[in-house]
This record gives sequence, C-alpha cells and structure tokens, in this order.
Amino acid sequence: MTSPLLIESLAALLLRDVDEATTARASCHLVDWIGCAAAGRNETAGSIVRSVEFPGASGLAFRWGAFGNILEMDDVDKRAILHPGPTIIPAALALCADQPKLLPKLFEAIVIGYEATIRLGRATGPAHYGMWHTTGTCGAIGAAAACSRLLGLDDLKTAHALSLAMSQAAGLWQTRHEPQSMGKQLHTSHAARAGLDAARLAASGFKGPLSVLEGEQGFFAACAPDGDPSVILKSYDVDWLIHQVSFKPWPACRHAHAAIDAALAIYESGFDLEKVDEIRITTYPDAIKFCDKPNPASTIEAKFSLHHSVSVVLAKGKPEIQDFDSTAIQNPDFKRYRDKVSVVSGDPFESDYPQRYGAGIQLFSQGSMVASAEAADALGDPENPLSPQEIDEKSCVLMVHAGITLENARQIVQLAGSPVPELLTNLLEML
Repeated sequence: MTSPLLIESLAALLLRDVDEATTARASCHLVDWIGCAAAGRNETAGSIVRSVEFPGASGLAFRWGAFGNILEMDDVDKRAILHPGPTIIPAALALCADQPKLLPKLFEAIVIGYEATIRLGRATGPAHYGMWHTTGTCGAIGAAAACSRLLGLDDLKTAHALSLAMSQAAGLWQTRHEPQSMGKQLHTSHAARAGLDAARLAASGFKGPLSVLEGEQGFFAACAPDGDPSVILKSYDVDWLIHQVSFKPWPACRHAHAAIDAALAIYESGFDLEKVDEIRITTYPDAIKFCDKPNPASTIEAKFSLHHSVSVVLAKGKPEIQDFDSTAIQNPDFKRYRDKVSVVSGDPFESDYPQRYGAGIQLFSQGSMVASAEAADALGDPENPLSPQEIDEKSCVLMVHAGITLENARQIVQLAGSPVPELLTNLLEML
C-alpha cells in the first residue's frame, strides 16, 4: 500500500470539527477584512477593478480579492510571511453570496482556508519568498480549502480541489520594483478566484494532479527549492493556526511595523528631536529588502518605506492612512526626518526572524546615542495582541475613511459577528 500524497494528507487533516472559540476568532478576521476591503475599494487600484465587469461568483471573488490588500492593513502570518485574509475570505464570501444556504458554515470555512494556506506557506522556505509573493502562490490553496468546506466535499474531492488550485499558483515579486504596478492586487484576486473555481470543479468530478506539491515538476521543485514539504503536516501547539495570525494596526508593510512601534515609544516619551542628526533603524534582512526606500515616490512605496514610516511617527505620532499619500510624501517635516534615517540589519532581530518581527531605533547627536527604543514583537502579533474591540474599532475607522457612516460601520461589524443574510446584502451594496 502506497503512502498518501501530501495533498491527500492535507485534505484529510482539514476534515476536522472547528471549536467555538476558533470560529469566534474567524469572526475577528472577517471584521478586519471588511474594513480593509471597504477602504481599499476606493483607492486607484480598487476603482479600476470596480470599473471592469467580472460576472458570477468567480468574478465576485476576483473583485473582492483585490480590495483587502490595497492598503497593506490586512492580516498576516509572520512565519509563513503571507496574508491569508485577502484570498480566503473573498472566495468564501463569494460562494456564500451565490449560495446563501452555505452562510452558516462561513466561519469554519475561513478557519480551514487559513489552515491550508499557512501550512503551505510555512513550508516554502526563504528562496521562495525571495522571488515569489507567497500570498499569491499559497493563497489559492486556502481559498480552495475554504470553498471545499462550504460545499461539503469529501477528502478526495477536497484533495483534487487543492491540487487544481496549486496548479494555478502565481505571483512574482517583480511587481514591487515598479512603483506604478498594481500586480500585487492581481495576485490576491487571482488566488481567490482560482480557489473558488477549483473547488466548484472538483465538486463536479474534475480532477487535479495530486502529486502537485512533491512531484518532480511540482510546486516545491519549481518554486521552493529550499522548502521543507514535511512542514505542511507538522504538529503545532494550537489546534488551528488562525490563532497565530497577526493583525495590522498601521497602514504600512508589516515589515515596518516594529520600527513604527519603537518610534512611537520615542515620540510618546516627549524626547526633543531637534538636535538629532541620525535616526538608525536596526531590524532583520527581509525588512530591509522590501522596505529600504529612503525617497518614496508613490503611496505604495511610502507604505514600503522604513524611512517614511518612522519619520511620520517621530513627527506626529500614530500613523494614519493619509500619512502615506502623495501630499504626505512631500511634507517637509516628514522629509526632514527621512533624510536622517539609516537602516541596518542586526541581532537580536535578525536571528529571531521570522519567529518574531522586531526592530530597534537609536537616535544620535554628533556621534553620541541620545535615545533608543525597541519592539521585539510588532503590535498585533499574538505575543503583543490587539483585542477584539480594537479590531472592531480599526474596521470602523477604515469604513468611515471609505465614506460609510460610523453608525452603518458599527452595524456591519455587529452583523459580521454572526453570519446572516443581512451581512451579505450590506457587503454587496458596499463593495
């Protein structure tokens, strides 16, 4: 008797009951995504996506898949270095919008989707993340897993859905090298739609390559040469990995958040910055690889700039969405601090990564250090969590930014706590 293939074992692992505490956690992620998507839809990329017709449930998954990642405030699993929410939640919601009778299973479907995406993402290895946008490549398998759960597929059909989704894995980081590129949102859109389509096809008997992960021309051989496929089935000290996912309080790349937190500690101390001539950020290599942008030229570059993010905080305190737009980039106070920023990699942050996303800031005057602060874990990580109430508040702030009244935003957040048809009606009207 041959051993089961990885996709088959993963599918079997996903067919478990989801406890009440974990479905409650899923509701927090739904609330978080709704706020991110509501605000993202009004940005340039979101407006373009809304202007093009994408029919049916697949089209809805594609459209909603674009919105949640645009503002860079979506949830993130730091060990997999990916964002589960913007691929899994749109696919599951789109299927429920097409078949409202499935709505009571929405939360458990989200949990299943996160489990699949995170397990694969954590197995990929550094070489994969060096070239591939892991949210795009691993997002489709989670979207397929969530939709398979909603459709009640057995383990074999679920395995085929997962394999069909993996056959469509995509998303190159080259999109980050051109400021005008909106390709990152195309990655999340494609993953959401690919997962939904894969599950619906598998439900009707369409079959995929079950050796797609470990095969000689499969995912690991092609895209993750230093990955460890066995990590997909690894045992963890939590029943469901959704409990280890982080929420993002600030509208910047997650790699900049610990530096933002350290800068905020300095700002709140009331330290006089006038005589400071160097602002040194110490963090880990990936933060520098993605966020070493001393002179951002666009909103997306500002969100991926350690220099700009820290300068905003030192100048005014907590960063807000508008602090990363074109006007803010030209703000003379922000620019004055930006010109003083240097970034280096160093311990303990380098050796702790990716288990911990940390950073430290040191301020120098005439060669002497005059102040410093560190953040070992970014705010919103499980080690430094946001409360459900803070997540609700974040979502409401984002919806208000999108032009929704605070009263309506609070109503939507309340509806998201228990999947009901009124939630879908509101989302279809809003998004």
